Amino acid sequence: MARGQQKIQSQQKNAEKMAKLKKGTSQKASAAKALTYTCTVCKSQMPDPKTYKQHFESKHPKSPLPAELQTASA
Repeated sequence: MARGQQKIQSQQKNAEKMAKLKKGTSQKASAAKALTYTCTVCKSQMPDPKTYKQHFESKHPKSPLPAELQTASA
């Protein structure tokens, strides 16, 4: 069992952790919001059309380009 200074440090660390949880914005949730484009072939997610087009051209060269990428200029 922790005593003295260790106990105080543990309580402070726990209080910080609980404050982060109460804030509600986790790193994982904000990252998921940023990934808006989903590859139609492999279902991987990309943040913008330029990255999506690069991914599609390199990973799926034989597949036809999706309609959403044909209209996007990169």
